[in-house]
Amino acid sequence: MHQTAEMINANPSRAVIQVDVLVECIEACLTCTQINLACADACLGEPEPQELSRCIRLNLDCADICTATGRIVSRQHKPEMYLLRKQLESCVFACQICASECELHQKEHEHCRICAEQCRRTERVCQQMLDQLVQGEGAVQRRAAQRPS
Repeated sequence: MHQTAEMINANPSRAVIQVDVLVECIEACLTCTQINLACADACLGEPEPQELSRCIRLNLDCADICTATGRIVSRQHKPEMYLLRKQLESCVFACQICASECELHQKEHEHCRICAEQCRRTERVCQQMLDQLVQGEGAVQRRAAQRPS
C-alpha cells in the first residue's frame, strides 16, 4: 500500500472524500510544489531571466499555494469545509495561471513545458476533489432536510 494512503487510512478520523482522490490530490500538490520551484530555478538560469520574471513569480506563488493545499487536505480531523473548499479553489486558480504562463514559454524552455503539464494535472485533481466535497455537502444537506422534525 502506498504510504500516503496508508497514513490516511490509519487516521481514526474518516476521510471526507474517497481516499484515492484525497491521496492523488495530496501527491499532485506536493509534486507541483517541487516542479514549480525547479522551474523557477531553471528560469533564473536562462540567459535572459528578466524575460521570465512573471513566470518565476507565478512559479513561486503556485508552489506556496500547492504546499499549503497539500498540507491542509492531509489533515482529516474535523476539517473546516469552507476553508478546505476555498483553499482548493485557490490552488485550482494558481495552477491555471501558472500553467498558462509556462505554456507561453514551453517551446523555448523544456522546464516550462514540464511545469505547465504538472500544473494542469494538479488543477484537474484539485477540481475533482472540490467537486466531490461539494457533492458530499449537498448530500448531507439533503439528508438533514429530509429528517422529520
